[in-house]
Amino acid sequence: MKSWIENVPLLRQGLHKELLTKVQGLRRDRSVHPSAGLEFRALDLLPFADVKVVILGQDPYHGPGQAHGLAFSVPQGTKTPPSLRNIFKEVGASVYDDETRTFPTDLTRWASQGVLLLNTVLTVEEGRAGAHRGLGWQILTDGILTALAQGREGLVFMLWGNDARSRSALIDDRRHLVLEAAHPSPLSAYRGFLGCGHFVRANDYLQELGAAPVCW
Repeated sequence: MKSWIENVPLLRQGLHKELLTKVQGLRRDRSVHPSAGLEFRALDLLPFADVKVVILGQDPYHGPGQAHGLAFSVPQGTKTPPSLRNIFKEVGASVYDDETRTFPTDLTRWASQGVLLLNTVLTVEEGRAGAHRGLGWQILTDGILTALAQGREGLVFMLWGNDARSRSALIDDRRHLVLEAAHPSPLSAYRGFLGCGHFVRANDYLQELGAAPVCW
């Protein structure tokens, strides 16, 4: 987290602490996901300078035992959510030529290779998708995206769905590769996510720049 505080002005100003205080108050009488201490796990696992790819989600899964601080990821042994199932289907078909291939549901292995799995909203109330979208998380996460877009070169940004795609204005596509597609949700996956080829395109771009590809 230290490297992020050094590079993101809103973190240096303490906005994350203000937001955590709000969430702590909400936890007193309702169930909030992910568990306390995991809100910034995506940043804790990956230093600012080591980011290669950004995958932007919306808010955490709102079912018990699902969210653990990484967008789209769930702990190993947890039933695979539909959006993650479609992500794996796209990875299998495009990277491995086998859309039935199985993968671990815990995406920590991606984070360890430089993939920032960031939601635009970092907490949610159990059973109420989008319940914390009015807390101010988007201000902070937009600040994180802006810091990456302005402070780094040659990153890959995967923006899936209208919420994520609206952040493309924060990113200079002359300095980075910006990949946009429909959201992997079953409601939209067949309207532009499946077949998008983002995982292959990301690795091709990284290799062109001399960086190691991600083992998806």
